[in-house]
Amino acid sequence: MMPAARESLLDAAFTALVRRPWSAVRMVDVAAAAGVSRQTLYNEFGSKEGLARALVRREADGYLAGVERALAAHGDARERLTATAEWTASAARDNALVRAMLTGCWSERLPSPALSAVPSSSPVPAQRRADGPLPSPGDFVALVRDRAVAALAGPGAARAESAEVARSCELVVRLALSCVAAPPGEGGVAGLVHGLLQRQPV
Repeated sequence: MMPAARESLLDAAFTALVRRPWSAVRMVDVAAAAGVSRQTLYNEFGSKEGLARALVRREADGYLAGVERALAAHGDARERLTATAEWTASAARDNALVRAMLTGCWSERLPSPALSAVPSSSPVPAQRRADGPLPSPGDFVALVRDRAVAALAGPGAARAESAEVARSCELVVRLALSCVAAPPGEGGVAGLVHGLLQRQPV
């Protein structure tokens, strides 16, 4: 199956999930919404659990791609970290799967695949990747922190400088996650990050 067809199936599954609990999402409806047969859907994902894992993997990748854009799009380190924190809060606000992945709080409405890898005999490379380990909230903190350090410290940074940047990046990521759980008031995410970074070297 072409990657675009796989994406259309994942889009259909995501749309179905927005409208009803995952337990009520039927494979036949996902296939029909994407304009393929139910057998094609099963050939691609193996099972409803496989579809859930692929959907979670895609949303995780989409969130991390947004982190990369935020880190690349702005000028100084503070602005890039602020953009990353704002992206984290908005992605979690707008996408229930991203919110669940970042917080570890999976509602009954959502699929909640095991984060550990599952046995995979899929001939589809993208599905074999989805059947691998899925990131935990702690994994996301480390992934975002490490990407931020790579973007901000650069390859020639001294070890002590990199450690300071890593600490600041981790604090910003954890602050952004706290804003997911308890949205900030006046000043928003940016105000909190700027306040934090005034006391932290970046």
